[in-house]
Amino acid sequence: MSIQIRTTLEEPETGPAFVPHRPARPEKAEGGRPFTLVSDYQPSGDQPAAIAELVAAAEGGERDQVLLGVTGSGKTFTMAKVIEAVQRPALVLAPNKILAAQLYGEFKSFFPDNAVEYFVSYYDYYQPEAYVARTDTYIEKESSVNEAIDRMRHSATRSLLERDDVLIVASVSCLYGIGSVETYSAMTFSLKKGESVDQRDIIRKLVALQYKRNDAAFARGNFRVRGDNLEIFPSHYEDNAWRISFFGDEIEEIAEFDPLTGKTSAKLDYVKVFPNSHHVTPGPTLQQAMGAIRMELAERLKELNAQGKLLEAQRLEQRTNFDLEMIAATGACAGIENYSRFLTGRLPGEPPPTLFEYLPENAMLFVDESHQTVPQISAMARGDHRRKVTLAEYGFRLPSCIDNRPLRFNEWDAMRPQTVSVSATPGPWELEQTGGVFTEQVIRPTGLIDPPVEIRPVEDQVQDLIHEARLAAEKGYRTLVTTLTKRMAEDLTEFMH
Repeated sequence: MSIQIRTTLEEPETGPAFVPHRPARPEKAEGGRPFTLVSDYQPSGDQPAAIAELVAAAEGGERDQVLLGVTGSGKTFTMAKVIEAVQRPALVLAPNKILAAQLYGEFKSFFPDNAVEYFVSYYDYYQPEAYVARTDTYIEKESSVNEAIDRMRHSATRSLLERDDVLIVASVSCLYGIGSVETYSAMTFSLKKGESVDQRDIIRKLVALQYKRNDAAFARGNFRVRGDNLEIFPSHYEDNAWRISFFGDEIEEIAEFDPLTGKTSAKLDYVKVFPNSHHVTPGPTLQQAMGAIRMELAERLKELNAQGKLLEAQRLEQRTNFDLEMIAATGACAGIENYSRFLTGRLPGEPPPTLFEYLPENAMLFVDESHQTVPQISAMARGDHRRKVTLAEYGFRLPSCIDNRPLRFNEWDAMRPQTVSVSATPGPWELEQTGGVFTEQVIRPTGLIDPPVEIRPVEDQVQDLIHEARLAAEKGYRTLVTTLTKRMAEDLTEFMH
């Protein structure tokens, strides 16, 4: 890894000649089973024609397709049938966590025997680091990590590296950087029954993977030693752990057990231990990264002192040296993601490693609610860049913090695999990619049609509303009234009472 430092705060756009990084992936240990859809329903309405058209285009090599389906037409079921037909790994991209969770539940029920995973931001609460120059206010980063979602993220990346039958439901936060797939896969290690290995060597490897020793409160991401037994709680498991039993230096037995009850659930011949963090870094790379950070710090201090920004220079030197001391002592520090470019060996301005680099070449991408998702992708990088530039200008961070960013739109466009945009109202970009061609799904499987819309005069509209509500009540129905503003809803409620 060559040392290159950032010499400017400018962020040039990635040119059209940008070539996505496609790292080699290790051989998959588990392979996978075929995608098999489990459902009591059969395609109906417009679904059979839509499924056939999408499958034919995917197998014919079409890079972009649009599925235009009205609300309630069963677009999720159509996506599931397409995945079953093409038998390829898939990433379903949703605009937010709530929709992603809903889709994850549906796909999990459709494919109970396959690796359906969930990859969204693991923060329950997140206040990004920022500086407001106008009021001289520094806002420190505050966050709360959801352990369950963190486990599911680890399960997702593990499945991509180990299995073929993978379907991941993700939010747009998957465009933010995680550790490189090369480092993540290179630092995994295997344990086999009958092999000879020093228990202390395994412990050293576990510490390098950011597992913590905890003999009392055994939880995910921990390990403990009990006599000749080494117990590991893998990062991707929720309620199972591994017990490695030694006879001298020989692995005598590998058992999977319930950490709560201690009951053994299976005997294993082989296990593979994955990192407890997506940002693990080998020792030599860490040392080289620290050297690069010091070089950039020295150059930036010269620049700030030459501009007479003595306070900013002092602040930057103090903060960066503290971070370097923490990295040297523990292998990590608060806000280590701001040094991610040095840890992954990327050049200034290059995109960070993301989930898209973990996807196999034959994957498919489904962009759900594309009219919302695609504009979000365009806006994410611009807002992030402005905040980071301010932090660097006032000495809170090195200029390299700018490279800890989400993918820009053109980078995502270059990295995405075969894509199906799914929406009731596709946006201009999606239709432009397909030349205005789309697959239509209008007739619902239930045969229900949209209710007729009546436009009535404004005069006496409230009395008319009350009259219609009474008619509905007499038939045993309920009435939902929507208004333009909260104030109008309050006034109408008070009047009707």
